[in-house]
Amino acid sequence: MTRISDTERRDLLEVLEDRYGLRSTIVTSQLSHEHIADPTHADAICDRLIHNAHKLMLKGPSKRKPEEPETDK
Repeated sequence: MTRISDTERRDLLEVLEDRYGLRSTIVTSQLSHEHIADPTHADAICDRLIHNAHKLMLKGPSKRKPEEPETDK
């Protein structure tokens, strides 16, 4: 996981600005805002995502396979 480039950051902000107030945008991520690198762009992107957002908290067991313990062979 690396920081996004300047071009990727501007493209993401442009897409979010075009959709803001007109369309729904679903985002899933395990990355923090530090991956955006530029604090000004990070704030602008987060503002477009968080303002008027609906947060869905998923419950239930994980669908990821649990790691199998290593066994000596």
